[in-house]
Amino acid sequence: MRGPIAPPQVPLAASRADVFADLVQDSVERLERRWPQLADIDFLVLEVPRLDGRTWNDEAVPLGGTIPAREGRPARVVIYRRPVEIRTKGRDERAALVHEVVVEQVAELLGLTPETVDPRYGED
Repeated sequence: MRGPIAPPQVPLAASRADVFADLVQDSVERLERRWPQLADIDFLVLEVPRLDGRTWNDEAVPLGGTIPAREGRPARVVIYRRPVEIRTKGRDERAALVHEVVVEQVAELLGLTPETVDPRYGED
C-alpha cells in the first residue's frame, strides 16, 4: 500500500506567483527589522501595471509603484511580477531585483533615499 508523497498541508509545488510573492515577503521582512512602521503598509503583487496612462508611459514599464494612505486605507506598495520576471534570469537575480524595487518604493513612501532605507542598496 502506498501513502502520499507529502503531508496534505505541504504543497508539492508552488506556483511562480507564489514563489514571487514569497520573494516580496522576504524582502519586506528584511526591511521591517530596520523600519517597523512598514507593518502599517500593505505590500501587493500584481501581474502587470495598468494601461490607463496614469501609472506609466511609453518609455519604461514600471516594476513597482506606490499608493499613498487615504480615507482610512493604509499606504500600499505594489510590485509587478511579470515585468520583474522578464528582466531576470534565475531565482537569485529575481530576488535581488525584487528587493531593489521594494526598497525604492518604500523610500518613495517614506520620503527617503533608497540608500537610507537599505544601506546595501545598489551593491549588487
